[in-house]
Amino acid sequence: MLRTIIPTEYVMPLREGGSLPAIVAGDDDGTYVLKFRGAGQGIRALIAELVSGELARILGLPVPEIVFAELDPRMAKTEPDPEIQELLQKSAGLNLALDYLPGSITFDPIVDLAIDAQRALASAIVWFDALVTNVDRTAKNTNLLVWHRKVWMIDHGATLIFHHQWESYRERSRTPFAAIRDHVLLPWADDLRAADAQLAPRLTAEAIDGVLALIPDAWLEEGPSRDVYREYLLQRLETPREWVEEAVRARTLRV
Repeated sequence: MLRTIIPTEYVMPLREGGSLPAIVAGDDDGTYVLKFRGAGQGIRALIAELVSGELARILGLPVPEIVFAELDPRMAKTEPDPEIQELLQKSAGLNLALDYLPGSITFDPIVDLAIDAQRALASAIVWFDALVTNVDRTAKNTNLLVWHRKVWMIDHGATLIFHHQWESYRERSRTPFAAIRDHVLLPWADDLRAADAQLAPRLTAEAIDGVLALIPDAWLEEGPSRDVYREYLLQRLETPREWVEEAVRARTLRV
């Protein structure tokens, strides 16, 4: 089960991207990056953030702690910005938040050459992003942070893109992921087949069920059911995994 915190203070907005996440203080004295249910991407972005983030955690990949955040709309009364006021009011109820990593910096592949010594991690992240169809880990927008000299994966709201037009999910579960060619870590991902052999067996049906059970029922009232997510992920993991071979081919063309 995920912990639930109550935001007690809206500290500042994070203007990156279109969803207007914010840094908030929690009732547990922690600081979090809050992802709002009332933002333009809606509930499905929160589902993607939750499911992909917790799948990554099962695989041992570096992701900040994810918590539920029960937002009181009265917080809007202390916010002078009308856009943020509206967002807070529309997001009353259960939202999602990630542990804030103070002092972290955005990963820059030109500067952070330490990734050259972490090629197994690079391969694992590329493999994972191909699995969950992450269109948002490019050189333009890496969605990777460096904190205490360690790379952390953030912002998975753009994953699981099938659920925005999910009626053909069975066919889409087996398709390659062409966008992997733009992945920021692809040049360092030199052992994708080894990553596949190591990681795929960890995502058992039981493990996937455990992650999907975390999705609040109310978030599933519109859109795919828990069973659809389950079938999509299990079919995507079935062999042969053409999306792995697509990533291997894409890397060959990049280097």
